Amino acid sequence: MNFDEEINRVGTHSVKWDAMEALYGVSPQDGLSMWVADMDFRPPACVQKAVEDMAAHGIYGYFGDDSAYLAAIQWWMKNRHGWDVDAEAIFTTHGLVNGTGLCVQAFSELGDGVVLMTPVYHAFARVISAAGRKVVECQLPVEDGRHVMDFAAWDDQMTGNERMLILCSPHNPGGQVWTAEELRGVADFAKRHDLIVISDEIHHDLVFAGHKHTVMPLAAPDIADRLVMMTATTKTFNIAGSHTGNVIIHDPVLRAKFAAVMGGLGISPNSFGLMMATAAYSPEGAEWLDALIAYLAENKRIFDEGVNAIPGLSSMNMEATYLAWVDFSGTGMTRDEFTARVEKDARIAANHGPSFGKGGESWMRFNLATPRVRVVEAVARLKAAFGDLQ
Repeated sequence: MNFDEEINRVGTHSVKWDAMEALYGVSPQDGLSMWVADMDFRPPACVQKAVEDMAAHGIYGYFGDDSAYLAAIQWWMKNRHGWDVDAEAIFTTHGLVNGTGLCVQAFSELGDGVVLMTPVYHAFARVISAAGRKVVECQLPVEDGRHVMDFAAWDDQMTGNERMLILCSPHNPGGQVWTAEELRGVADFAKRHDLIVISDEIHHDLVFAGHKHTVMPLAAPDIADRLVMMTATTKTFNIAGSHTGNVIIHDPVLRAKFAAVMGGLGISPNSFGLMMATAAYSPEGAEWLDALIAYLAENKRIFDEGVNAIPGLSSMNMEATYLAWVDFSGTGMTRDEFTARVEKDARIAANHGPSFGKGGESWMRFNLATPRVRVVEAVARLKAAFGDLQ
C-alpha cells in the first residue's frame, strides 16, 4: 500500500497518460495528467494475486460457477453499506457505462426523455443521445459551496415525455454525498413524474470521514418497483480496465426487461474481471480501501488549501470521490483564458467543465488519485499560472 510510489504509465496504453497530449495539448513528458477518473495506484495485492494465479494456470476459457463472485458482492454490500442483495438480482455488465446503455434500451423508447441532474458525469448524456433519446438537463444550483437539488424548478421542466432519471450518488463531479433526505426527495420526484430511477453508485465506497453514503434502496424502499442500482469494484480498487460492473434489480418486472435486452445482445462477463472483483470484495480489499481513503483525504486537504488560496479560484468541498471540482468564475476570465492557463502555463490536463452539462461552464475537474508529490506540484503550478491574481 505504497501510494507514494510514482509509477510511469506513459506508453502503457493508458488513456489517462497516453491520450492527454492529443486531447489537451499537454505532453506527458512534463505535464500532469489529472483528467480521466482512474488512479495512479496499484490495486490491492489480493487483486494482483488473482490475476497472477490466472496467468500461471495459463488457460483462459469460459467462466463458470459464479457463486463466489456473487457471495463477495453480497458480503461487501452488507458489511460496507448495510444492504442485503439477492444473488438473482445481480447482472454483470461490461462496466457501468455499458450498464447505463442497457438500462436506456430496456426502460425507454426512441424519443423519450432521460433526466440528468447537471453538471454530471459526461458519459450519461453521450449514451442517451447515441440511443436516440432526449437528454433533459435539470441543473443543480450551488448554495453555500455545495450542489443542491431544486425539485420545484425541475417539476416545472417536466413535460410528461420523460421515462427515466439517472442519479449519480455520490455525485461526480461535485463530490456530494447526498443525504437520506435528498435521496428521499429524488424518490418523490420520480414518483410524481412516473420515472424509473437508475442510481449509479460507483463512487459509494470512496467517502471521506464525517460523511455517510446511503444506498438508494435503504433511503427510499418504497420505490423498489422503479429502482435500478449500479455498482462496481472498478473505481474503488482502480481496475477500470477490467470493464466489470453490476446492475442490481430486485423488482421482477424490471429485471425481466433488463434480462431480455442483455440476452438479445449476447452479453456475458469477462473472466478476468470476475476474478478481480471477487478478490477485491474481501477483508484484504477493505483494509486497502481504508488506507486509500486516508491517503486521498490528505491529498484533498493539500489541494483545496492551495487552490482556495488563489484569488478567483474555488475548490468545492469534496465529500466523496477523488475528483476536485474547481470554479474559475471569480477570476473574471473567459473559459478559454483560464483553460489556457491550466493547460499551457501549468501544463495540467484536467476535464473541461462544459462536458458535464449545464452548470459546468466555469469549472474544471482535477483527479487527485495520484502520488502526493504530484498534487503538491499541481498546486505550485496553478499558483504560478495565476500568479498575477495573488
